[in-house]
Amino acid sequence: MRRVVFNQKGGVGKSSITVNLAAISASQGLRTLVLDLDPQCNASQYLLGMAAYHDGDGPTPNVGTFFAQTLSFRLKEKDPQEYVHATAFENLFVLPSNPELGEIEHMLESKHKIYKLRSLVKALEREFDVIYIDTPPAYNFYTLSALIAAERVLIPFDCDAFSRKALYTLLDNIREARDDHNDSLEVEGIVVNQFQPRARLPQQLVDSLTEEGLPIIGSYLSASVVMRESHDQCKPLVHLAPRHKLTEEFTALHNALARV
Repeated sequence: MRRVVFNQKGGVGKSSITVNLAAISASQGLRTLVLDLDPQCNASQYLLGMAAYHDGDGPTPNVGTFFAQTLSFRLKEKDPQEYVHATAFENLFVLPSNPELGEIEHMLESKHKIYKLRSLVKALEREFDVIYIDTPPAYNFYTLSALIAAERVLIPFDCDAFSRKALYTLLDNIREARDDHNDSLEVEGIVVNQFQPRARLPQQLVDSLTEEGLPIIGSYLSASVVMRESHDQCKPLVHLAPRHKLTEEFTALHNALARV
C-alpha cells in the first residue's frame, strides 16, 4: 500500500499523522516505510532524532540524493534500498528528507522528472508492506510526484475556516493529478485533526463537510499536549504513551483505514 498524506496548507498535522500511523503499522508487525518529501524534514527528525540533523544536512543518502542523481547521467544509480535508514523502532524505516530539495526543485521541473519518484516507490514496494509519503505544505513538484506515486490520499483537516476553503482547491488538485497522471489514485478520506469536542465551531465545520458528501473519516484526532511531548522526545505516541487517549484515537484511525 502506497499512501500519501497531503494538504497544501501548513500546520494541519501532516508529519504527525504520517509518523504516528506508520509507527502503529510497524508495531502491528508490518514492514513500514516513511518517505519524507518535505524540505523542512519534520518527519525525518521525528523518527531519527534531532541530532541526526545537527549539521543541517541530515543522514545520507536521502531523498535529495535520489533526485539529484536523476539530474546527472554521470552518477551511477543506487540500489533503492540504499536510501532507506532504519529507525530505533522495530519494522519502521525512513527515507529521509534534506533541505537540498528546495534548491533543486526548479531543475527537476525543467527536466520533467515528475515520474522518477513513482519508479523509486514501486521498487521499494517489494520490500515493504506499507509506504507512507509525507509532503510539503504546498502544491508543487514534490507533492505532485507523491500523488503520482501513491495509491491513496489521506487529507488532514484541522477544523479551521481557512482550512475548509483550502480543502476545495486541494480536492481539485487531486482530481487533476488523477486525471492527468495516475488514474488509480483514490481519496481515502479526510482526517479530522486537533478536534475539540466541547467547542461548537469544529463540530459545525465537520457536520457541514459531511452534509456536502465529503469523505470525512469517523475516527477523529483530539488536540493534546502529548503530541508536543512526542515531538520533543522524537518518539511516536504508540511508544511514548500507548494508553493515552490520542494514541487510542490514532490506533482507531489506523484500523479503520486498514479495513477499507
